[in-house]
Amino acid sequence: MAIERPDNPRCLIPEERLRSRVRELAKEIEDHYQGKEPFVAVCVLKGSFVFFSDLIRGIDLPMSCDFLGITSYSSRPKQSGEVKVTLDLSSSVAGKHVLLVEDVIDSGTTLQYMMRSLEARKPASLKVCTLFLKPHTLRAPYEIDFVGFQIGDEYVVGYGIDYQDRYRGLSYIGAVERPL
Repeated sequence: MAIERPDNPRCLIPEERLRSRVRELAKEIEDHYQGKEPFVAVCVLKGSFVFFSDLIRGIDLPMSCDFLGITSYSSRPKQSGEVKVTLDLSSSVAGKHVLLVEDVIDSGTTLQYMMRSLEARKPASLKVCTLFLKPHTLRAPYEIDFVGFQIGDEYVVGYGIDYQDRYRGLSYIGAVERPL
C-alpha cells in the first residue's frame, strides 16, 4: 500500500488497479504469441523497467529479453523532438517475433524512431505494448497493439516513470504538475 506523504503526487491509478491491468495485458500478450517462437520482449529504458519486469513475469512463454535505451527528452519537461539512443539491443532480432514495451506514448516521435530502427533489422513481426497511451496527442502512423490505459494530458509518474529523477519508486501511478 502506498504511503501518502505531502510530497507525493496525487493518485491517478491505484496500485491494485495497475497490477490487475498488467496481469490482463500479460494474458493478452501470451495468447497472441502462443506458438510464435523465437519471441523477444524489448524493454525501452528507463521508464518501462518496472512495468516490463511485472509484465514478463505474467507471460508463461519461452522468451528472451533485451533492452533499448532511448531518450527524446532534454533536461526540460517538454520533449525536445530529438531522439537519442543511449543503449542498443545486445543481439539480433532478425527473424524473431518482437514485442516493444514502452511506458508512455504521447506524440509518437520516439516510437516512430524505434519502429523504423527495429523494422530495418528484419524481425518476423513487430508489435508494441505501452502502459499509457495519450491518443489525442499521437502523431505517429503506428497502431499500438497492447495498451494498458488511455489517459489525457496528465504527466504521469511512479511505477518506474520519473519526473526530474523523482517518483520512480511509487507503487501507484501519480500525476504531477509540470512547468511549461
